[in-house]
Amino acid sequence: MIPSSPAAPPRLGRRRRLELPPPLAADAGYDAVALPERQGRQVMELLPRAGCVYSASGRWWWIVPPRSDSGLNWPGIAEYSVGAVLTGAPERNAAAEGPRLIHRPEGTVPYTHPLVLHIAVCAVAGVSPSWPD
Repeated sequence: MIPSSPAAPPRLGRRRRLELPPPLAADAGYDAVALPERQGRQVMELLPRAGCVYSASGRWWWIVPPRSDSGLNWPGIAEYSVGAVLTGAPERNAAAEGPRLIHRPEGTVPYTHPLVLHIAVCAVAGVSPSWPD
């Protein structure tokens, strides 16, 4: 986190990056896709394999390869975060409510396949998967 200076504008919320647990690594980087917890539970039941999944502030976050938003129209229930950076209002108790790893994949690949995740999110949202023209 970059310390604020007197000339910096006031920050409206916390910014933090979801960190991969050792020994998992993503040399090419990673992004994240979030859903409200209730829909997140439903999506987990549909996935044949999930990478790292985190819980933070009532949302579940899946680690996906960078640029997984390219060529996919994520449904409105999903939030896409470039660089897996979470932003939001300051939390009352950041230690208790900070991002927490709730699913660790077998093996060394931290990602959930974005196309499979997209299809599962669309199914839970009740919409057909769509791609930009």
